[in-house]
Amino acid sequence: MMRTCALILAAFAASTLNWSAPATSQPSAASEHRLSKITVRTVGEGAPVVLIPGLASSPAVYDDVAARFSKNHRLIFVQVNGFAGSKAADSAIDNLVPGAVDDLAGWLAANKIEKPAIIGHSMGGLMAMMLAKKHPSAAGKLLIVDSLPFYGMLFGPTATPDAIRPFVEQMRASLVNGTAPVAVPPHMSNNDAGKARILEWLKSSEPKIAGEALVEVATTDFRPDLPALAKVPVTVLYAVANTEFKPVADGLYRDAYKALPGVKLVPIDNSEHFIMLDQPRRFVDEVEAFLR
Repeated sequence: MMRTCALILAAFAASTLNWSAPATSQPSAASEHRLSKITVRTVGEGAPVVLIPGLASSPAVYDDVAARFSKNHRLIFVQVNGFAGSKAADSAIDNLVPGAVDDLAGWLAANKIEKPAIIGHSMGGLMAMMLAKKHPSAAGKLLIVDSLPFYGMLFGPTATPDAIRPFVEQMRASLVNGTAPVAVPPHMSNNDAGKARILEWLKSSEPKIAGEALVEVATTDFRPDLPALAKVPVTVLYAVANTEFKPVADGLYRDAYKALPGVKLVPIDNSEHFIMLDQPRRFVDEVEAFLR
């Protein structure tokens, strides 16, 4: 149970970083477009790949992906406005996650980008699934990174969105009121460098935006909608911190995605929530296999 509670925090208390173009990549061209809920930045040329970070996170989590793939792919980085030191949206903050999904779909359509590969971490994984269901032409295949279709599963098999809402509303209040401790949440990264980055990132998000996203993500149950993705190739990477926890993680993800026929579940050993920080070489290799 303690491990489960820690994973709840890991799922929602993701990080922030001032967003800039990846220092390791050398794109031939770059452009940035600010929309109502999100800002989209593109680098490189070639087959399009959309990269969506997690709750309150920065696209900088995909730096290694940019370094490997920007020479022959058009990388489309998504930043939720108000996350990661970016300017908060002028529009109302409610309906934040569905609004961000609609913004992305609209931008892709306006730029005549059909069925790109989508990579989403944590909240970004949920957004990727929502995008594929509501806007089928906006998603060709999905790589879901340590993300569940309903985070309430971490509370137990009988949890419902209504049942967990009071808990996450309390978490929102702590964020907005500044009573939540500024510290690295447990089970985010397994190394000092990763933890240091996460602590740096954690300090720069707009609390009201992060709090709204937290509540929306936590109380969204996408499991009944999974069959709608039956024709979409979906790969799910999930973190396995150690051999002791592996049966729990395996069972959790099998149960979470059992309604999606053909889903490919890939455990990543010796990793916490930020797989790209804990196992960067393995993560990039999995991205390469996904894009092949």
